[in-house]
Amino acid sequence: MPTPRIALLALTLAACAVAGNADAASARDSWVVAQIRDYNHPYAATASGELDTKLATMARSAYDFYRGSDHIFFQDMATRPASAYATAQTGATWIGGDTHLGNFDAARDSSGKAVFKVADFDEGYLGQYVWDLRRLAASMVLAGRDNGLSDADIGAAIDSMVGAYLDQMAQFKGSNGEASFRLDKDATTGVVDDTIDKADGKTRANLLAKYTALSGGARRFQNLSDLIAVPAATYSDVTAAMPAYVGSIAASKRYPSGYYTVKDVHRKLGSGVGSLGKLRYYVLIEGATSSSSDDVILELKQQAVSAVAAAAPGRLPSSAYESHQGMRVARTAKAQVVNAEVLIGHASIAGLPFYVHEKSPFQEDFDVAKLDSAGKFDTAAQYVGQALASAHALADQDYDATVVGYSIDKQVTEAVTSRSGFKSELRAFAFDYAAQTQLDWQAFVDAYEAGTALY
Repeated sequence: MPTPRIALLALTLAACAVAGNADAASARDSWVVAQIRDYNHPYAATASGELDTKLATMARSAYDFYRGSDHIFFQDMATRPASAYATAQTGATWIGGDTHLGNFDAARDSSGKAVFKVADFDEGYLGQYVWDLRRLAASMVLAGRDNGLSDADIGAAIDSMVGAYLDQMAQFKGSNGEASFRLDKDATTGVVDDTIDKADGKTRANLLAKYTALSGGARRFQNLSDLIAVPAATYSDVTAAMPAYVGSIAASKRYPSGYYTVKDVHRKLGSGVGSLGKLRYYVLIEGATSSSSDDVILELKQQAVSAVAAAAPGRLPSSAYESHQGMRVARTAKAQVVNAEVLIGHASIAGLPFYVHEKSPFQEDFDVAKLDSAGKFDTAAQYVGQALASAHALADQDYDATVVGYSIDKQVTEAVTSRSGFKSELRAFAFDYAAQTQLDWQAFVDAYEAGTALY
């Protein structure tokens, strides 16, 4: 059950006192409820069931609420004081935008190597590198508390994450080392290493068996509770969008046209938290041969304006993604990962923008619930910091100098004039913002349980 409001407020104020942050949390109930309703309302007509799932998920915990409300976070970044370790140049970092503990995973890259990396690109945009670190650090407080860890242990893990991020950025500075850096089994231990191992042990056959079935030699999607058939008009719209999707892939990475032959289309339900409400399709395509054993599942995700734009309006010029939100996400995905998958692209379906990529058979989610001891949490925090540094450093002038005109690893390293000061600043922010999130979550839960319209 949610903590009673008076007790929760007392705990929140105490947390702010411990953090020593001037930006003390405060109740803003009506504003939070309006933000949730306004953000979700555009999807009410097409995805009311998905929005019901989203709201129920967000009501479970403050961490789940945080995952589903990044638009609130970036409205706050527009008004909160800037970091003492930010410059105009570091504000041109190509950030992930929704960087929390649950948005990392392990998967095989295009070279076939299983690696641990950033995993969500929907909010990719230009902004202050500090915003990704802030969002990640606050998520560590919320998730760590859910896992029963003490605030002292969580604070130490935040310091480890920030230290690993800075160390990795310093190593990249002037070396171009980010082009070959990968967190694989040889470079990791603990829960992260286990995640990589599970990804590497997966097979295409198992993924196909989970979502598809053979009938008369033809493979088609199964009808499942979270995978449903689409109307004929939708099927036609998706099929019609495929040539443009294929055309969005660089010619050097494009397979023969037969590879992309559509065999079936279904709608995927129940995936993610923040993205619930937006349309998501699975498309079964032929793959490399006519054999049904190497069929490929594409995931098509509807996209919208990045939440980061609320804090940095227009910073990523629309010309960089041809005003297509799916292309913005695709470019982010290709910019932030070494050996990115070759099926990344974008398309428009019935006038809506979609990001397209493979539903990888060799992907394993990072299970935050397994970080249930101080040692596991601290070790994972270091790898998460390294993975984030890799993403930021890759997506700078080395990827596209017309978008990011700086060496971000150099700019960040030189902006952080005091490691201890930066750690202290981020740790204080994390606990303060976690306290604000607790209050926001309680306001949301009160409205949800009262039957207030939230979409």
